[in-house]
Amino acid sequence: MKLAAFALAATLVAMPALAQKVPLNQNQHITDSLVAGRVADVIRNTCSSISGRLVTAYSKLEDLKQYAIGQGYTEAEVKAFLKDGSEKTRLKGIAAAYLAKAGAVEGDEESYCKVGRGEIANGTLAGSLLRSWK
Repeated sequence: MKLAAFALAATLVAMPALAQKVPLNQNQHITDSLVAGRVADVIRNTCSSISGRLVTAYSKLEDLKQYAIGQGYTEAEVKAFLKDGSEKTRLKGIAAAYLAKAGAVEGDEESYCKVGRGEIANGTLAGSLLRSWK
């Protein structure tokens, strides 16, 4: 639940509704938003000097839900997608690859802090969900 809420919170701008909806796992905006949320979640749980902006996260959660509904998905479809174990695994894998490419090294807290500070400084979606105490 914590991961789903934080990940779903990661959304930016609603796009116009498509004439034909694609499967949720093929909607790039939804995938990118959930991956950014996972990236932020991993950083906030790994780096002790970075925390999550939970009010912002919950606001973005509602924005992403409204985006999905605007694209023609039902609330039930969104909930089922978020509970799907294979989708969670897929999104976690994408986020892990992103973090590794950005320089995060498992077992090295400071590497995650550095990536997190970079996300914040660059104004990324993940960065908008984080706050650095350093």
